[in-house]
Amino acid sequence: MAHKNLNLKLKVWRQKNANTPGAFVKYDVNDISDEMSFLEMLDVLNEKLIVTGEEPIAFDHDCREGICGMCSLYIDGKPHGPWQANTTCQLHMRAFNDGDTITIEPWRANAFPIVKDLTVDRGAFDRIIQAGGYISVNTGNAVDGNSLPINKDDADASFAAAMCIGCGACVAACKNSSAMLFLSAKVSHLALLPQGEPERKSRVLNMVAQMDKEGFGSCTNTGACEAACPKEISIANIARLNKEYLRAGLTAE
Repeated sequence: MAHKNLNLKLKVWRQKNANTPGAFVKYDVNDISDEMSFLEMLDVLNEKLIVTGEEPIAFDHDCREGICGMCSLYIDGKPHGPWQANTTCQLHMRAFNDGDTITIEPWRANAFPIVKDLTVDRGAFDRIIQAGGYISVNTGNAVDGNSLPINKDDADASFAAAMCIGCGACVAACKNSSAMLFLSAKVSHLALLPQGEPERKSRVLNMVAQMDKEGFGSCTNTGACEAACPKEISIANIARLNKEYLRAGLTAE
């Protein structure tokens, strides 16, 4: 298949900080290889801006392998862009056509304040994890993993939930900016395993309380979060979270 170069128009959200009003700024990028990743295209634009003495565009990135969840961009109205089950760093320019205008925004949620341009502060997720996303382990030699028999269905469901990379696409896609899919994944993958049993009740109560404190919206089960999730986390986890929360509330000492 022959490769081609693209000439594109970008509308990029520029904002100095959370306290300064932002606006879209238009840029032209030319001769962009369709083999480039989306972030590489932004690198090319930033190199051009630096050469001309302009401020480069701030955006988050780290692994560029779909693992870390840092590349949180809202592209043409979709978290992580047009490809399904895909992070922004895995999105390639062949997803676009020559002459396209691409709109690039940060996540829009009160709980994710803008730091600069396309970068937001997702520390709210960290604080939710700190509230209860851990397990108690005794010090000493590591226990053989095979010493704790676990039902395969539970193990599979736990690992599927643990795929969550905490990127925030679920929050960005939700009309209420709910973090329920993220929280349910973190609660589910520990609740399904015997290692997570000691904090099972306190975990869900504390993590839900922290989520509410951070200002995320409520879940109305539209399913937009599941559709936007790059790791295809199932909303079945939200049902499990509700069950865990009800159980913990009824049996709390």
